[in-house]
Amino acid sequence: MNPSSSVARELDQQFVAWLSLGQLITWGSVFYTFALLMEPVERELGLTRAQSSLAFSMSLLAEGALGYWVGRWIDRGHERVVMTSGSLLVAACLLLHSMVDSAAGFYMVWIGLGVGTAFTSYSPAFAVVTRRFPDHFRRAIITLTFLGGLASTVFIPLSAWLIESLGWRHALWVLAGMHLLICAPLHAVQLRGARVHTGPRPAPSVVSSSATRLMRSPPFLLVGLFVVLMMGVTTALPPHMVSLLRGQGMAESWVIAIPATIGLMQVLGRLVLYFFEHHFDIHLANRIIPMMFPISMVLLLTSANHPWVALIFVLLFGMSNGMVTIVKGTAIAQYVNREHVATLNGALGFPVAVARSLAPLLLGLMWTAQAGYTYGLWLLLGLSLLAVAALMLAQRKALPVG
Repeated sequence: MNPSSSVARELDQQFVAWLSLGQLITWGSVFYTFALLMEPVERELGLTRAQSSLAFSMSLLAEGALGYWVGRWIDRGHERVVMTSGSLLVAACLLLHSMVDSAAGFYMVWIGLGVGTAFTSYSPAFAVVTRRFPDHFRRAIITLTFLGGLASTVFIPLSAWLIESLGWRHALWVLAGMHLLICAPLHAVQLRGARVHTGPRPAPSVVSSSATRLMRSPPFLLVGLFVVLMMGVTTALPPHMVSLLRGQGMAESWVIAIPATIGLMQVLGRLVLYFFEHHFDIHLANRIIPMMFPISMVLLLTSANHPWVALIFVLLFGMSNGMVTIVKGTAIAQYVNREHVATLNGALGFPVAVARSLAPLLLGLMWTAQAGYTYGLWLLLGLSLLAVAALMLAQRKALPVG
């Protein structure tokens, strides 16, 4: 083995590991901690469930709206500035969150957190490793999602302990400190030496007529429907999970353990798909994996006061959540077109951002004191079935992929 190639591979692994640590902290301290902050913030600020859910939706919408521009800045070689400034912004917003005394302030800090996560979460990290390791970016991305998938497992218990021990305001100081003292220096040091692309660039042009035609084709529209609905279903539940389980009468230990275990199941699902996907038909797998979502919704609807049913829900929901990321990422190339895959996936960016931002709000709006989340869960069940049907129909109508 060439020693230099061995060193290069080791350095790549070290870089990805450090970048993964930033993903773990970012997802855990922002995305998953919101579920634990929801109830104490509602009590202090006098907010309804729908009002508190709106903050999370606004954060997701801000993140999605900036995705295109963040990608362009990273492509121009500004990844260090982008991710370091994003970590500093998240730290500042978490600190300001500890001081909020009104709904307006609560909404402003979560919009700021959405901007910060647009600079620091999966999308910019994926762009960074793709630029740096063009021959190995798939393995780097899988590694990022493995550690990022553990964010709920690490931070739901950690944030719950901090809130219980220090109160939610002081707990946010600790989380802000992680971004200030770990994530910002990590990005500032590890992202040095980004190279601006010096090769020939294609001339700017409008979307080609063939890509435009593909966007009107039934397979693209059906795959797009599948992706948007699945993003909505998977995003709606996490910020409400703790309150949902408490409303079902679960013991507090189960309330913390069940959502924390979802991260482990996501990682398990990705490991299963990574090692065994070559042993079964990929199109059959693309149908089976999304079907795990509606099955998990049925289990969640029947899990009241039955922790073991809830654990089966965690197994199915977590594993499918981990694997469906790969299904969503490859469906356009498999069933629509490969030549224009970047353009076609980019066309789904805004509707996906809208789905991610509205789904938690809609689930909050459907919550009632009498029925809890029951009506919302039935809606998620119906939407997940519609998503599965859309993907199956897209497979039947698939164009000759070129």
